[in-house]
Amino acid sequence: MLTKKNLITYLVALLIILTLNFFLPRMMPGDPLMAIFGDEALVQMSPALQAELTDRFALDQSLGGQFISYWAALFHGDLGYSYLYNAPVLGVILGRLQWTALLGGLALILSTVFGIILGIESGWRRGGKVDGGLLSGMVALSGFPDFWLGILLLLFFGVSLEVLPLFGAEDAYSGLTGIDRLADIARHLVLPLTALVLARLAGSYLLTRNAMIGVMKEPYMLLARAKGLAPRTLKYRHAGRNSMLPVMTRTGIWIGLMVTGVLFIEIVFSYPGIGYMTYEALTYRDYPVLQGVLLVAAVCVLAANFIVDRLYSRVDPRVSYAH
Repeated sequence: MLTKKNLITYLVALLIILTLNFFLPRMMPGDPLMAIFGDEALVQMSPALQAELTDRFALDQSLGGQFISYWAALFHGDLGYSYLYNAPVLGVILGRLQWTALLGGLALILSTVFGIILGIESGWRRGGKVDGGLLSGMVALSGFPDFWLGILLLLFFGVSLEVLPLFGAEDAYSGLTGIDRLADIARHLVLPLTALVLARLAGSYLLTRNAMIGVMKEPYMLLARAKGLAPRTLKYRHAGRNSMLPVMTRTGIWIGLMVTGVLFIEIVFSYPGIGYMTYEALTYRDYPVLQGVLLVAAVCVLAANFIVDRLYSRVDPRVSYAH
């Protein structure tokens, strides 16, 4: 159950993040415009654009005036201006967010669902051949980073077999529409999605398996067995459901980090999402974009944890009583 105290905690955390986002670049020595945009950006900017940005962010005013202008801009959805993309930061981020949400969202759903199912089956058969095989495979798989798996898949299916695209989210200038475009997007999605699912499958599996083993020892499981309930009901409705809290915590954290969690995969496959945009912004030192991405990532982490808090009591009512 979400209490008023919990809600205030999230709001205070959000205010602290937004305030730090304002003060950190302005604590750097030198001209505020240079601190926010970088000296490389100022070289490429025209004097007219520099004057416009100085006026927009009130950089010629006192720190208090800048702070008021900063909050006014936030309420209007103004996160700054990107000199690299020559567009407002919010528009740039929203344009890339759809691709990251597609890739990261599908990877999160598939890795979590398959990890929970395999973890329940493995924990239910603890000590058996199925459990031993799954555990060995998942432990081995957890040792490989996602970008390494992505490179292997890219070399095998993209370079050697030439059956799947090497980069991008869709064929540029293809002019495809409707079902044909969806099929093209799906083909480009296969390799990066597979790499992310494989890299994150082991985490969901191991958490579920360990929780399942602990739940199997609980007195209520012995009582449920004594009632003569069907094995499927015991496995999924009683043991499986009560093994999901650790997985929910991990999933909530990964939802929040999804904005930057796919960074390396997007770089490997040149996938035009938030991660690849962050890489470009780092390369060209586009500080406003980096600030915007960090701000969006922080807000996503808070929102994800807020949602998980709400879901805890629905999965396990005992959490409500703990409050």
